[in-house]
Amino acid sequence: MALCCALSNEVPEHPVVSPASGSVFERRLIEKYIAENGTDPISGKQLTEDMLIDIKTPPIVKPRPPSATSIPAILKALQDEWDAVMLHGFTLRKQLQTARQELSHALYQHDAACRVIARLTKEVTAAREALATLKPQAGIVSTPAGVQQPNYAAEAGSLAEQPFEEAGMTVEIIQKLQDKASVLTQERKRRGRTVPEELAKSEDIRSYRQLASHPGLHSAGIPGILAMDIHMSDTSKILTGGNDKNATVFNKDTEQVITILKGHSKKVTNVIYHPTEDTVFTGSSDATIRVWHVPTSQSIQIIRAHDGPITGLSLHATGDYLLSTAADENWAFSDIHTGRVLTKVSDLSSQANLTTAEFHPDGLIFGTGTSDSMIKIWDLKERTNVANFPGHSGPIVAISFSENGYYLATSADDSTVKLWDLRRLKNFKTITLDDGYEVKDLCFDHSGSYLAVAGSDVRVYVCRQWQELKVFNDHTALATAVRFGRHAHFLASTSMDRTLKIYGI
Repeated sequence: MALCCALSNEVPEHPVVSPASGSVFERRLIEKYIAENGTDPISGKQLTEDMLIDIKTPPIVKPRPPSATSIPAILKALQDEWDAVMLHGFTLRKQLQTARQELSHALYQHDAACRVIARLTKEVTAAREALATLKPQAGIVSTPAGVQQPNYAAEAGSLAEQPFEEAGMTVEIIQKLQDKASVLTQERKRRGRTVPEELAKSEDIRSYRQLASHPGLHSAGIPGILAMDIHMSDTSKILTGGNDKNATVFNKDTEQVITILKGHSKKVTNVIYHPTEDTVFTGSSDATIRVWHVPTSQSIQIIRAHDGPITGLSLHATGDYLLSTAADENWAFSDIHTGRVLTKVSDLSSQANLTTAEFHPDGLIFGTGTSDSMIKIWDLKERTNVANFPGHSGPIVAISFSENGYYLATSADDSTVKLWDLRRLKNFKTITLDDGYEVKDLCFDHSGSYLAVAGSDVRVYVCRQWQELKVFNDHTALATAVRFGRHAHFLASTSMDRTLKIYGI
């Protein structure tokens, strides 16, 4: 009687007996089963390889397999193979249907989750906008009983239909401006012509090179950084405004984005970092100016002083007031703490748009540029135009006062930079650049020793001699802004190529 393996139903080559069930197995198969389960496959009792008993049998001669020597045998073999293929195909189709159902369910859940996230994000944004709009009302002194207080808050994401009313330049404000100007003038006289010992030398600036390039601050979908400023108390913090409607605060030392400020509905064209506080200001083509608290990334004030895109921002030396210009032909002077517009003035002698603005270091006068090539000097206290500087051709794109208060640098779409003497009210130097050179920004360093120009490239000039020290050609598109670090130990520039670049030794 031939032995038969209880697992394979075939004659074993190396038969063994399990004492747990008395069954015969092929040694190779039962050892594999014991390794995986540790039990007898028939009785389920515990079984180890050491317990198996070999059976000595004579060598087995395997019979020759039947050959398909007849048509019926061939047909049967083909039928069996066809049946096996059909069964396998049916199993695969069943598995495919199950996988499709599971995938459809997963996609439905993912779509539902995305919808919920989008709705919650929209609600959070709306709540922040509403909170930022309502916060300015919290600081208003309550009105007497019986007098209704008007509510001018806008709905989230909309422009407030707020009747414009100037708060006025009170005697206290004018006195505050005068006191600050007196202090700054005395400090300037005390310093005289001396420059800080830590100031970078001309030879150092000539050896400046690109130290870092940061392309990831703004969206690649709408490329371009339009404005930039540096926190003077902590020059590692740099503020940028872009075409993507956002402003970004970046730490150049850690090379990390501190926060992204979202809220404007159009591109951010002007930015200012408060010199002593962690507060920033942004102006946009949506005709609004926002005051942001950087640690919370919240808009704490929305100043609506204009009816057109914001073209210029400048912070007063007190750190409490903001000058703004726009394409509505007006300049405005606003309180950054209350968000109220103190005064708004239109130049009746010209119908040209104002393109840029900057305070004189003393804060009692300021300059504006116009679309008809004129630089206008204004007296803040009297709100009157006290001087005009003609000479450019094309809209004025940038102006910058020297820290000593004597010089004013201006540029327009005429490939020149003009230097003006504010004491003699005349142009004493014109720097003629290459044909077709576009100037987008000007900046004196804090000591008034160097002048930087941003446009088709980035250039640095030494003041008084007005000689070119260094040209940086690292940007691949138009440079839009340039700023000096403390004591001119580094230089930062932004560009339409979406990068912030740092230069130094």
